[in-house]
Amino acid sequence: MTSELLEQALVEEATKKSGLVWVKGRGVPVRALWHVWHEGAACVVGDGPGEQPLTGLADGDMAEVTVRSKDRGGRLVSWQARVVELASGSEAWEATVAELKGKRLNAPDGEAMTGRWARECRVLRLEPTGATTPLPEDSLAEAPVPTPATTRQPVPAGLHRLLVKRKRHR
Repeated sequence: MTSELLEQALVEEATKKSGLVWVKGRGVPVRALWHVWHEGAACVVGDGPGEQPLTGLADGDMAEVTVRSKDRGGRLVSWQARVVELASGSEAWEATVAELKGKRLNAPDGEAMTGRWARECRVLRLEPTGATTPLPEDSLAEAPVPTPATTRQPVPAGLHRLLVKRKRHR
């Protein structure tokens, strides 16, 4: 019983302190999701325009959540979660969205985002089942999910000279 309580406390504390969790849903690669820990679960919002994709996470499904250390970036714990989709406008949805709203950075529509979330997005709770997964021996590194969004461009031709000049003047 003591080890179960310790695992539960580790899951809760690690997930609360981490800004991102890595989530593996059914049939999709692992992806990083920003979240809020609220009432015993990691809560996420997405699948709408400008929000994170939640593909592979459906109501009633299971998912694997991996939490990293905020200080060092290494894996702390992996745990199994039951995915619960909250009905838009319900009391649980309102309470969860109030928490998510405070953590959403750079929202394009400011105060109107909760209305947009109600119309166009899904709010999910990733509820721990109590089962933790042993940490793997290898890195589990994977290629990033393909996306049309990119900022990678060739380095400007004169950049090297500018950087060398700055070093000489110091």
